[in-house]
Amino acid sequence: MTPDPLSEHFNDTARLFPLPNLVLFPGVVQGLHIFEPRYRQMTADALATDSLIALVLLQPDWEEEYDHKPAIEPVACVGRIVWSEKLPDGRYNLRLRGLNRIRILEEVPTDRLYRTARFERLIETAPTNLDELKALRRELASVILPRFEGDGPARRQIQELFDGELSLGQLCDVLGYALPMPLNVKQALLVESHADRRAAALMDAFRDPPAPTIRPFPPGFSPN
Repeated sequence: MTPDPLSEHFNDTARLFPLPNLVLFPGVVQGLHIFEPRYRQMTADALATDSLIALVLLQPDWEEEYDHKPAIEPVACVGRIVWSEKLPDGRYNLRLRGLNRIRILEEVPTDRLYRTARFERLIETAPTNLDELKALRRELASVILPRFEGDGPARRQIQELFDGELSLGQLCDVLGYALPMPLNVKQALLVESHADRRAAALMDAFRDPPAPTIRPFPPGFSPN
């Protein structure tokens, strides 16, 4: 079981930052450009207190309700602002590091412009058998690496991830974030808190072509 990075600042209420095109995972850093008034307020409140924001994916057909309260996925990732820049016009540039999977239990009424919700943490689990973990890692590499031809930078970057010291769960989270997959697949990976099941889901997603190309890491800013 991996350490819980939320313990130090635990609170069961999260500021919600719904986005239509991004799934954040624990252990990765996402750049964000904050310009809407409600999310400027959210950012200011976070920076003045615990620096925590929960990034959550909007459900399909969110467009008509975007200015109000469109439906969101029930599982999100809470992250901590690790770098911020406030621009002269009140906009922000941020880097948000994913910390924990959370399950949203209910939204909480508030006088703030942004949405908040009560949540519970999803605890990461993984097999305890070292041989099983090594076998899953090898199998995952055998599925992912052939999608990257030759010795280009993308393949080298992925190979370094497999050769590094990330746990199986952490490795799956970085791959789930960085590799090009449909948003519903990424969201399903976020929902899965069991590392071995997450590895199996990743392998299922990449057993068939087309071959993916990795997105830049660290990532650029994503507008809200």
